[in-house]
Amino acid sequence: MSEARPGALSPAGPAARRTAGSKLLAVLDAFTRDRRALTLSEIARATDVPLSTAHRLIAELCSWGGLERDPDGRYRVGLRLWELGALAPRGLGLREAALPFMEDLYEVTHENVQLAVRDGVEVVFVERFASRDAVAVYTEVGGRFALPPTGVGLVLLAHAPAEVQEQVLAAPLRRYTAQTITDPVQLRRVLAEVRRAGVAVSDRQVTDDAVSVAAPISARGEVVAALSIVVRGSSPAAVRPMAPGVRAAARAISRTLSGGSAEG
Repeated sequence: MSEARPGALSPAGPAARRTAGSKLLAVLDAFTRDRRALTLSEIARATDVPLSTAHRLIAELCSWGGLERDPDGRYRVGLRLWELGALAPRGLGLREAALPFMEDLYEVTHENVQLAVRDGVEVVFVERFASRDAVAVYTEVGGRFALPPTGVGLVLLAHAPAEVQEQVLAAPLRRYTAQTITDPVQLRRVLAEVRRAGVAVSDRQVTDDAVSVAAPISARGEVVAALSIVVRGSSPAAVRPMAPGVRAAARAISRTLSGGSAEG
């Protein structure tokens, strides 16, 4: 994953005007799924600060619990950040409401059961169940992915504000497999069908052997998340029998989130 960061700047440039808080955030932002452990020098380069400044910032974060130091001297994200992240309202209340129904789906299917929300033009996965024999997926709890190729992403994009849809449709659509939809006209038709049918099917758009079916989760009339099952398959028929269960579970979660009121 490529990352944009400012180049070397003179003391009079923008870097000199960065606040202490922005520098601390830049240290945390240096960590990605591909770079989970970093040395002091790597953090200094990624944040564009001197080694001495990076050392001070890291010491503050370690003292607070935001970073932890490995025996080999590299740094990783600390548990304090995980504790704070768990308090995010879109994750905590949603996850608590969804877990019983996700567990039921998993016990019946023993397939990948996923819960996701939208953040900008990306999917963020909040929870996931999977058996050892389930088809391999890229999903990780807390992980991000593009909206268009995934079942949950199609649901969330279909119900996103018009400006978000247009932003996605105007950007290049990345191809993951031969089945990935990369034509914005076709994707627009698919989104309309998702809204009409109440479910989305992603047919081998992310990997060549995985098919998913997803349904929207609503709270007080607004789609706030999506629930899906991902199975091994070679056509939409692989998930057709599971669509009613996914839709029923999503509606049950919606009622829980809305305090028992009915959701369409």
